[in-house]
Amino acid sequence: MKIVQEVSLISRGNFEESQEWGVIKNEIRIAIDAIAWPVGASNFTINPTRHGNGVKPIKNACMAALQDNFGWQLETQIRFATRAPGRVDATKILDNHLFAFEWETGNISSSHRAVNKLVLGILRGIFLGTALVLPSRKLYPYLTDRIGNYEELEPYFDVWRAVNIQEGFLAIFVIEHDALDWSVPTITKGTDGRALI
Repeated sequence: MKIVQEVSLISRGNFEESQEWGVIKNEIRIAIDAIAWPVGASNFTINPTRHGNGVKPIKNACMAALQDNFGWQLETQIRFATRAPGRVDATKILDNHLFAFEWETGNISSSHRAVNKLVLGILRGIFLGTALVLPSRKLYPYLTDRIGNYEELEPYFDVWRAVNIQEGFLAIFVIEHDALDWSVPTITKGTDGRALI
């Protein structure tokens, strides 16, 4: 799988220039690049059936790579609001803070909630850095119907950029398939995520 765009949506303080971000960014890139389909392939080829492919197995493959290869913690419970806003897909410890990583598998409303969760963690001083993965508009038609995607979320970026914080970082990685092929099997929700690596 390939990354077609990387956006620093929020960058306050010096985290973006830090060695820690350099390491984390490299780990995220390696984990995404390792996602391959079909099983045994060296790249990510998707069957171009409209809304024909599941999303969670793709996410699970990335999470498995982060956990197995780099020691990230998965499904981290974070409490920084009156009601817990849900688990974070993956986290990495950075001194007294966490780096939080989310992979979008829901609709566009879910994408807004994911960004809000990450920004709230920055505001509360729990997350020093954060990242969100979104499919591109080119990949979008072949995934679960109405999946959140970069182009649909982009018009709201100025809202999050206007948040008043002294220090914090939020990156967005936009992902896409390497190739299209009608002959490869579609990715179902029941597919083992680790099989995609």
